[in-house]
Amino acid sequence: MYLRPRVIPCLLLKNNGLVKTVKFKDPRYLGDPINAVRIFNEKYVDELAILDIVATKEKRSPNLELLSRIAAEAFMPMCYGGGISTLDEVKIILGMGFEKVVINTSAVKNPMLIQEASGHFGSQSIVVSIDVKKNFFGKYRAYINCGEVATDYDPAELARKVEQLGAGEIFLNSIDKDGTMSGYDLGLIKKVSESVGIPVIACGGARNVDDLSMALHNGKADAMAAGSMFVYYGKHKAVLITFPNEEELIKAGVFT
Repeated sequence: MYLRPRVIPCLLLKNNGLVKTVKFKDPRYLGDPINAVRIFNEKYVDELAILDIVATKEKRSPNLELLSRIAAEAFMPMCYGGGISTLDEVKIILGMGFEKVVINTSAVKNPMLIQEASGHFGSQSIVVSIDVKKNFFGKYRAYINCGEVATDYDPAELARKVEQLGAGEIFLNSIDKDGTMSGYDLGLIKKVSESVGIPVIACGGARNVDDLSMALHNGKADAMAAGSMFVYYGKHKAVLITFPNEEELIKAGVFT
């Protein structure tokens, strides 16, 4: 037996396609998300995060038809985020078979949704995504609306608030690190992880299994999510869906 922190591929959706961004910009089309889910099935991943990066910006609800097809293909636990603003949407998505929903903009604009959703469906089903970028003065600030609108919240302050409202996990996404494959923002992860008692999923910047280990041991993350690391191969970033095997994760100290 060994301890097994979760390692979570994060798949981004735009216009029903699988894309990858850099610092939340310039989405590159990678292919069919259903095919990616099928490959991750074969690789026995711990969990998948599916995020629609334009639903909130387009002021529309989640694409339930696409989510239903994804849920029908996936054999692993999944969470979905993007455009969720009502209790009914949370109910429908969980009813499809997703284990968790990820809420970002509504957590700031309508924080009672977190309280109501966790009360109805349990805290374990409610994840709050906190997208973070440094401002002109080098201070961390939480962003909403797909990283386009700054809030007055320090990410640790917002994490404590949503924990009190009933959120079961924090999905902590560094906008500055997104897609750069330059390593996680360990200072940010540690700052938020030490501010709350609920699990923190680190995301943004991972390039290899050593970065996963650093986020776990130095950043004190409870789980590690990544996008580019699992969809690109080589210095020219050829598209290849991949996932480290257990031996690699044990050698890097992710599994012990």
